[in-house]
Amino acid sequence: KTRPMKPYRTKARKLPGTQFAEVYKKALTLYWNLIKNKKRRPYLRSVYFKKSKIFLPLFWQHLHEKLNLKDKTRRVRYFPCAIELLEKSRFDPVSKENPNRRSEILHRFAGITPDNEIFFVQVKEDKNSGEKFLISIFPLN
Repeated sequence: KTRPMKPYRTKARKLPGTQFAEVYKKALTLYWNLIKNKKRRPYLRSVYFKKSKIFLPLFWQHLHEKLNLKDKTRRVRYFPCAIELLEKSRFDPVSKENPNRRSEILHRFAGITPDNEIFFVQVKEDKNSGEKFLISIFPLN
C-alpha cells in the first residue's frame, strides 16, 4: 500500500497566458536566466536529492515532441512552479522503476500552486550513472 505523497506548496505562480508562443517565451526567459551561469549542460540543484543536479534539456526535448499545442501550453505554464518544487521540496516523491527501462527510476513529485492547483513533476534517474533528468511537468487535470 502506497502512502499518499505530500504536495509541496510553491510561492511561484504559473505563467499567465493562453497562447503557446507567449507562455513559451516567458518560460524560456526564466530557463535562460536559470542556466546562464552554467558552463555545460543546464541543471538545477535539488534539496531532496541532497543538492545533486537535475538536468533540464530533456524536458524541452519532450515538450517539442508533443503535437497538441493546448497540452504544451498547459504544461509550460507550470514551469516556474516546477523549478521551485525541484529546488526546495523535501517531500518524498512516488518512486518506481521504469517498466520500459529497468535501468531507470521515475520519481513523481506533487505540488500545489498559490491558486491551489495541483501539478506533478517527473524526474528520471539513471540507476547506473545516478544522473537525474527533468522529463515532465503536468497539471492534475
